Amino acid sequence: MTRLLVTGASGMLGANLALLAQSMGYEVLGWTNSRPLTGAPFETRAVDFASQQDLARAFESAQPDALINCAAQANVDTAEKQPEQAFRVNAEAPGELARMAWRAKVPMVQVSTDAVFDGTKGQYSETDAPNPLNTYASSKLAGERAVADANPDAAIARVVFYGWSPDGARSLAEFFYNNLSAGKQVNGFTDMFFSPLYVSHLAEALLDMLRERLCGIYHVFAPESLSKFDFGTRLAKEFGLDAGLIQPISALNSGLTARRSLNLSMNTQKLQAALGKPLPKVEEGLRTLHSEYSSGLRQKLLSFNQ
Repeated sequence: MTRLLVTGASGMLGANLALLAQSMGYEVLGWTNSRPLTGAPFETRAVDFASQQDLARAFESAQPDALINCAAQANVDTAEKQPEQAFRVNAEAPGELARMAWRAKVPMVQVSTDAVFDGTKGQYSETDAPNPLNTYASSKLAGERAVADANPDAAIARVVFYGWSPDGARSLAEFFYNNLSAGKQVNGFTDMFFSPLYVSHLAEALLDMLRERLCGIYHVFAPESLSKFDFGTRLAKEFGLDAGLIQPISALNSGLTARRSLNLSMNTQKLQAALGKPLPKVEEGLRTLHSEYSSGLRQKLLSFNQ
């Protein structure tokens, strides 16, 4: 049985990935940091990413057969206000993990972000030059480079995703669902485009990347793009909610603290060719979001945060 170390296991991607991997027969160890998991059906351990010593001791103790690093300071505005913490968690610690994985001959996937691009052209491929616009994006790009320098065998997965999370309010899908189901009016950006992959589909792709021992940078997104306003209206339709509550606005007039990239549509041909299969489209992702809600996944995840 493969012992899989999943960092950031109390976050949306980490928790969903750990559950999927366990259901597929992996022995899962989940590392958490500021938010512990209560009653998770897999082993967990709190690890301080701010401490190089704690990180090294925890990795040696874990004895993993494979590693997927989902841990991140992912709040864009918080990263802008606390750049040192963002670079520690998003850049320095991944580089240290990559070095330890290289020495231990442990295959690794580092999770990065679409935000490394400036969003001026769209349809970005892995060969396009990054140009981050804010501290979060800059720290994640630094993490990509630290991992690649320390571990040539590591895979780097650029991602953007949605789904259900342990705290119930981590993703754009939860933002729209929570507000629309309560009858509240929300804004949807008409000029901010992305290629979001449902979190369970992303988790499956990351495990496929591990199994295939891929290395280098891959774009792990839905093979189509849409605006965040359109995403909200599609979600509303899927759940039978009132799409009229979503007000179309420009991201340029939103008053966000940190600069955001506007056109983050992505090219996923490299990964689809490497895996020999297509990545699921947004429509399939929203159907699965709904079906997994109906099967109790959301409540199960929320129970880990009590």
